[in-house]
Amino acid sequence: MKSEEPIILRAGRPDVAEGLAFAGYLNAAAEGFFQFWLGRGFSRVIAEAFKKPGHDLSYEHATFAVRDEKIIGMAVCYTEEQHRVSSLAPLREAEGYPTCRAAIIAAVFAPIFRVLDTLEDGDFYLQAIAVDPDARGAGVGSLLMDRVEDKGRASGSRRLCLDVSGGNAGARRLYERRGMDVVLESKIFYMPGVRLLRMAKAI
Repeated sequence: MKSEEPIILRAGRPDVAEGLAFAGYLNAAAEGFFQFWLGRGFSRVIAEAFKKPGHDLSYEHATFAVRDEKIIGMAVCYTEEQHRVSSLAPLREAEGYPTCRAAIIAAVFAPIFRVLDTLEDGDFYLQAIAVDPDARGAGVGSLLMDRVEDKGRASGSRRLCLDVSGGNAGARRLYERRGMDVVLESKIFYMPGVRLLRMAKAI
C-alpha cells in the first residue's frame, strides 16, 4: 500500500458487495459477536439487510474509508431518533436469517441488548468502527472518528457515545485520547467478568 495514496471517506452504497465488507468490519468491531449471533452465514444476512433503509445496519449510516479504490475501514453511526424508529425487520427478512439461533442468543444476552438499545435524547451513537490491520497506523481511524463527530454535530446531537467491552483496554485508551469518558458500566450477574462500558463526550 503506497503511503502517498490519499484516503477518501465516502458514504455507503446499497449493494451486496459493500454490505459484505460492512458485515466483516461490523463483526470485527464487535469481537466476533455477529457471527456468533447469526452463524456462519452472518455476512450474507447482514449484507442483504444493509441494502435497505430505515434500520441501524443500513447503508444510510455507513461511512467507508477508501484508498486506491479499496475499502480499508468503516464506521457506522446514527442519531437517537434514527435508532428509535429503526426496525429489525430487514435483518429478520434476509435470506438465511437463523430464526431459532438468533432468538435463543437474543434471550440469553437480553441484558446486553437492553444496554446497547438505550440512548438518551440528543445522543449520536457510534455503533462500530474498524480498520484493516494492514492500514492501521496510517490515520484511518482518526479520519473516521473526525467524520463521525462532524456528522454528529451536523445532526444537532449534543453527545457522542459508544459502547466498548470492559476487557478491551486498547479501544478504551483510544477513545479516552479522543476526550471520551466512561459514563456507565454494566455488568451481567450471570456472566462473571463480562462488562460493557458506555463512553461519551459532548460535541
